[in-house]
Amino acid sequence: MDYLPWVIVALVSYGALAPLTSKVTEEVPPAVSLFLATAVFLVLTLGVMVATGLNPLSYVADPRAGYIYVGGVFLGVGILSYYYALQRGPVSVVVPIYGMFIVGSSVIGILFLGESVTPTRIGGIASAIVAVYLSSGAE
Repeated sequence: MDYLPWVIVALVSYGALAPLTSKVTEEVPPAVSLFLATAVFLVLTLGVMVATGLNPLSYVADPRAGYIYVGGVFLGVGILSYYYALQRGPVSVVVPIYGMFIVGSSVIGILFLGESVTPTRIGGIASAIVAVYLSSGAE
């Protein structure tokens, strides 16, 4: 379980993102907010690569790089849309709906990556759908 500290850091960090983004996009346009946040993200990522000796240029022409680039397009569209949603709607509604990407990813994994369908997974997916419905319901 050496991944647990990383998951906790990710949980706390990502949990703080939505309220901060919602607040800042009251005054700063979502595209500008995302651009500046991405600049910080890139500097941090570059620092990690330098510290660990990774050279991203060695992966630019890798045959699998196409997946990375397509993933970058999905990431960009998804996060920019998320920022616009946080500007326009309450965090308590936007975040649970956005969190349905977990269900979507699970379904894609099952349909296209050959991951197994188990009663537990079906129950988890159904529970997530019910949880999002209940938590993002009428205010």
